[in-house]
Amino acid sequence: MKAAIITIGDEILLGQILDTNSQFIARELTKLGAQTVEMRSVGDTRDEILSALTDTLKIADTVIITGGLGPTKDDITKSALAQFFHTTLEFNEQANAWLNELFAANPARLNAYNKTQAFLPASCTPLHNVKGTACGMWFEENGKIVVSLPGVPFETEYLLPAEVLPRLKQKFPQLQLSYEVLTVYDIPESDLAMRLDTFERALPEGMKLAYLPSAGFVRLRLTAVGNAVKQLEPTTAKLRAALAGLSFSLGEETPEDFCAKQLKHFGKTVACAESCTGGNIAHLITSVPGASSYFLGGIVSYANDVKVNMLGVNKTDLDTFGAVSEQVAVQMAIGARRITGAEYAVSTTGVAGPDGGTPQKPVGTVWIAVAGPNGVKAQKFLFSHTRERNIGKASVTALRLLVQTIQADRT
Repeated sequence: MKAAIITIGDEILLGQILDTNSQFIARELTKLGAQTVEMRSVGDTRDEILSALTDTLKIADTVIITGGLGPTKDDITKSALAQFFHTTLEFNEQANAWLNELFAANPARLNAYNKTQAFLPASCTPLHNVKGTACGMWFEENGKIVVSLPGVPFETEYLLPAEVLPRLKQKFPQLQLSYEVLTVYDIPESDLAMRLDTFERALPEGMKLAYLPSAGFVRLRLTAVGNAVKQLEPTTAKLRAALAGLSFSLGEETPEDFCAKQLKHFGKTVACAESCTGGNIAHLITSVPGASSYFLGGIVSYANDVKVNMLGVNKTDLDTFGAVSEQVAVQMAIGARRITGAEYAVSTTGVAGPDGGTPQKPVGTVWIAVAGPNGVKAQKFLFSHTRERNIGKASVTALRLLVQTIQADRT
C-alpha cells in the first residue's frame, strides 16, 4: 500500500506550529507495512486542498489528511471534501449523538458553532473522536481511500490507531513489514557506518539498515519487507554481534525513558546539578510521566558563586582548577545529593560553546560526575564544536552514566 499525507493549515506554512502529525502518521503507517510516498502541507484554501488531493491520489492508494475540521469559518476541509467527492454536507445523526455525549456534563457549552460539527459530507463514514468535537471521516471511491482527521495532535494520535489503522488492516491484509530498533551510544554515525559496512553488504534482499542520529546516540532501524520478514530475527542477532564492545540497547525507548525504568526498577531517587547543560537533564528526566516518584530536584549552577554558595564547591578548587574540572564536577554532584537527600546525583560542567574554549579546554569539553551511596566518580568528555550538540550529548551521556552507576552498585 502506498500512502500520502496532507496537512492543512496556514499556521504550518507560516512556521507558527510544528507539524508533528505527519511524523506520527508516517511512523504508524510504516509499522503497518505501508510505504509513505509523499508528505505535503497546504494552506486553508479550497483550491490548494483540491489540488493536493488530486495529485496525491495519482500516486497513492490511501491519502490521510489532517487539519481544517474546526467549527469556525476558516476551517473548510469538510466542504472541500464534499466538493471533491461530488456530495453535500448533511446533518449526521451519529455525529450529533457523539457531540451530545461529549457535552453531557456541560450542555451549555454546546453552542451554535460546535453544533455545526454534526454536518458531514454525505458519502463519508464518520470516525468517532472521543477527544474532541470534530469527527474523523473515511471516504472510499474507485479503490482509493481518503481519511480526514483533526489537526489537533492528540486527537489524531487517538483516531489513527483507534479508528483508521484497523480499517486499513482489513482493506490491505497483504501488508507485511517488520523492523527492529537498536540504540547505540558514544559513537559518531560515520564511524558506526564504517564498522557495519560488511554487515550491510551481506543483508538479505528485502532488508535495509537505516541510521537515525541524535545527540549522544544513533538509532539503527533494521527493516524487513515481504519474505525477508522471516529472516529478521537471525539478522538482528548478527547485528548485535557486529556491535559487540559498544554500548547499545534494544528498542525505541529514549535515554530518559530507559533511565526512568531503571530508577523505578531499583527504587532509587536522583537529583542533578547542572552548569553547561543548563537544566536540560532535569527537563529530560521530568519529561517522563511519573518522574515525581524518583526525581527530587535540580540546581542550575551556571555562575561560580552559585556553585560555591549553594552546592558547597570549594572556592580554592575553582580558582586552581577552573569550573570545568574533575574537582568541581565531583563537588557539584556531592552537593546536589546533600541538598536534596537523593540517593544519586549527577552533575555537568563544561564548555558548551561557541565561545569560551581554550587550548587546554576546547569547546565541547565536559566533565560529568555521578555521586551515590558508594562514592562519586567523574569522567571527562570531548563532544563537539556545536553548542546544541554539546548540551544534548552531555545530557544523554549523564543519564547513561547514572544508569550504569546504579546497575553497578546492585551487582
